[in-house]
Amino acid sequence: MDTPADLRFKDDEPRIHPTSELKGCRLGRHVSVGERVVLREVVVGDYSYFERHAEAIYTSIGKFCSIAANSRINALEHPMERLTTHKVSYRPNEYFRYLGVDNEFRERRRAKPVTIGHDVWIGHGAVIMPGVAIGNGAVIGANAVVTRDVAPFEIFAGVPAKRLKMRFPEEIIARIEALAWWDWPRERLFEAIPDMQGLPIEAFLERWENTAS
Repeated sequence: MDTPADLRFKDDEPRIHPTSELKGCRLGRHVSVGERVVLREVVVGDYSYFERHAEAIYTSIGKFCSIAANSRINALEHPMERLTTHKVSYRPNEYFRYLGVDNEFRERRRAKPVTIGHDVWIGHGAVIMPGVAIGNGAVIGANAVVTRDVAPFEIFAGVPAKRLKMRFPEEIIARIEALAWWDWPRERLFEAIPDMQGLPIEAFLERWENTAS
């Protein structure tokens, strides 16, 4: 006899807006891709979402990431050492017959992937430059331009972006990392959400560090 579906949980298939463009991507459970989002060779973890007009290429994104509208992850690099920075030198096929894409330049771009951890919030219009790594729990301010790595739970903002402060003290950060709530099964997440909403962070950790997974 079939087991009845657990009505607490919605369908976990990704939701992709029909105006978005994806190529060579892998999407986790409950991923949401908004209006006119463009993704190229991007891996997206469970529950992460992109708001409208965001773009990403050659990027790995963890679970529970919030990526705001108009953000750009792994912004396009141009070959400044060449005669021209224009794409005529690396995508001549767009203008001429018999000249293909410059695969060497494409591989140069692929060699500088962006890595984003779990529970990262990237603000409206933020730009993440090639090769940057952003740690778990970090926050990137609106319109920031991130040119260097961001440690877990750092808050970065500005042009170029720099650290403003940490979200929590080091002891709390270590406890959150050890808890790794982003890897919990959906049943445990369901039970924990009221405490996420209602408890101070210390009280939440005390309760759920001592709760069997």
